Amino acid sequence: MDRQTLRFTAEQIVWQEVPGEVSLAFLCSGCPLRCEGCHSTDAWRAAAGSELTEDYLKGRLKRYRGLITCVLFMGGEWLPDALRRMLEVVQEAGLKSCLYTGLEREELSDGLLPYLTFLKTGRWRPELGGLDSAATNQRFIRIHSGENLTHLFRGANA
Repeated sequence: MDRQTLRFTAEQIVWQEVPGEVSLAFLCSGCPLRCEGCHSTDAWRAAAGSELTEDYLKGRLKRYRGLITCVLFMGGEWLPDALRRMLEVVQEAGLKSCLYTGLEREELSDGLLPYLTFLKTGRWRPELGGLDSAATNQRFIRIHSGENLTHLFRGANA
């Protein structure tokens, strides 16, 4: 197995993870963070799932052309070169991109940020809740402007 090849355990079209976007989401396997209360422990194993190759991603983008506006990677930052290449493919297709990570922005490889439209940062801490909690430590930001969009997950009555 190539240590620089991203793998994923789930692929789906999602509407809520990136507000205002219809996203093709990949749950990448091999996460080293192992946050307490993680809902994706099945993706912790690096060898789990299928390879996410450029050809596979290009095929999926072709299939969903005109239907999706964004590609979301849930993880993968632990292989920054491989993830950057996937982000380049997304950018070449004219789509927005998002990374969900438990790391803080400052901990990410600088090589990823220019290819991202959105970024969700912060380890999952059960006592603080997720993006929909006013107490959360997590942040959802628009990269190029630095705008914090976390409030969009809390609904109109928050």
